Amino acid sequence: MSKYWYKNAVIYSLHVESFMDADGDGIGDFKGLTRSLDYLAGLGVSCVWLLPFFPSPNRDHGYDISDYLNVDQKFGTLGHFVEFVDAAEEYGIRVIIDLVLNHTSVDHPWFQEARKNKNSKYYNYYIWLDEKPANSHEDIIFAHHQDGNWEYDEVAGQYFYHTFYQHQPDLNITNPDVQEEIRYILQFWLKLGISGFRMDAVPHMLRNKGKSKFKGDPFKFLRDLRSFIQDQRNDAILLAEVDTEPEKYEDFFGQGDQVQMLFNFYLNNYIYLALARKSGKPIAKALKDIPQTSIKEQMGTFIRNHDELDLERLTKKEREEVFKAFAPEPNMQIYGRGIRRRLAPMLGNNRAWIELTYSLLFSLPGTPVLRYGDEIGMGDDLSLEERNSVRTTMQWSMENHGGFSASKKQDIPLPAIKDGKNGYKKINVHDQMRNPKSLLNWMERAISVRKECREFGWGDYELIKTNNDRVLAHFCHWQNGHTLAVHNFNNKACEVKLRLTKDQADHLIECFADRRYTPFDVSTRILKLGPFGYRWFRRSSLFL
Repeated sequence: MSKYWYKNAVIYSLHVESFMDADGDGIGDFKGLTRSLDYLAGLGVSCVWLLPFFPSPNRDHGYDISDYLNVDQKFGTLGHFVEFVDAAEEYGIRVIIDLVLNHTSVDHPWFQEARKNKNSKYYNYYIWLDEKPANSHEDIIFAHHQDGNWEYDEVAGQYFYHTFYQHQPDLNITNPDVQEEIRYILQFWLKLGISGFRMDAVPHMLRNKGKSKFKGDPFKFLRDLRSFIQDQRNDAILLAEVDTEPEKYEDFFGQGDQVQMLFNFYLNNYIYLALARKSGKPIAKALKDIPQTSIKEQMGTFIRNHDELDLERLTKKEREEVFKAFAPEPNMQIYGRGIRRRLAPMLGNNRAWIELTYSLLFSLPGTPVLRYGDEIGMGDDLSLEERNSVRTTMQWSMENHGGFSASKKQDIPLPAIKDGKNGYKKINVHDQMRNPKSLLNWMERAISVRKECREFGWGDYELIKTNNDRVLAHFCHWQNGHTLAVHNFNNKACEVKLRLTKDQADHLIECFADRRYTPFDVSTRILKLGPFGYRWFRRSSLFL
């Protein structure tokens, strides 16, 4: 079933520039990343997702691309990229890369040619108007930076459309020439050995903008991409960034012929509401709202990503609850809708609470997506602007720059967190490797057990009723196997009665827990849980 490898994968997200610097210039590179594969393999991840590493003026952390077919020289060369992909394959680690198709940088040669010559084919690669529309604020993403969605270009003498920053003109996806360019980009990277793409801002790509309008079903674009990549590589996937209501998920999955994976932003929001309320009810609600996936589809479950923690799926009142619990100061919030902190400091570096959260990540339906540094409890630097607070360098050791770079300079382009509870002198990989009770060693064990409990990734899920709203219990079943996960969101120990059928309760073997417990009493269905306690059970392999 290698075609469906993503159903039971563990994906690890990182930016090359902030992971490991091999040449001492203070910027991470592909040579450093290749040297880190021993670590990633030991952690147990099965897929690495690389954030943009293409040539870019870097006004938006690499999401403003000026060349889709190369590697930014500060990270190395195409040869170094291929060397990394080949080495990762030897470790059994797949690689997916960011695919940013909604927009380019204004520095991209396509846009530079378009603005100079209306008769050039590149002019229609973008979306232009002579006059700024009266309603030019319909789809603003960064209101504090954008004065509407239309920006005047002096050279062209016209306005161009942008969903995001003013220096990121949107591509005209409805243009067949643009679609041909996209296919060329896909083919280029697939031939270099990658296993797929994380697609940025997919709903925005499929909107009508100005005079750019889809003829017929806009989702045909996704079906065409899916068909094309699978012609090139049968096991390649599209993992889409789609932050929308669950009832719209099917629009993007199609009939198993569009994207294979969607990030589960909806569940992510309700995880934080559950953590804030110390109750399992919000997650139970979310799981009821989310449709079950087919054998070809999968949700990407995550706790934090490289952007702000966007809480748009919550009501204003619910969002304020989460702000009060985890981002009470204005400097911790961003864009009026999100949080710019990492998980560990949000939870007060409470080890039991952190474990509970990642136990959820690994046991909830879907494929878990880790952010680099999650495995050691990395923190944030709120002195850095906007989303850069959660984009600090990987903390490898107590050495200068956290072992990220051998640079002898005091200041390097990408700073490490030096001081405080989450500084590299207190939180780093090498210290935790030596400590069998560290979060890193716990994470390795959790990943190992998660991959064995394949029902979490492959199976349908079912909520189990309990007599305690603080506790979430859910059951996953696939073929003749099943697993049970129970989580106590309260910081007090409890006993909970699970309403399991005889078939569900028989032959359950405990395979993962926060501590050693007395065996589950099948006759009473009563389960003990410690403060922020969690327990996973799986039907004995003798009965699979």
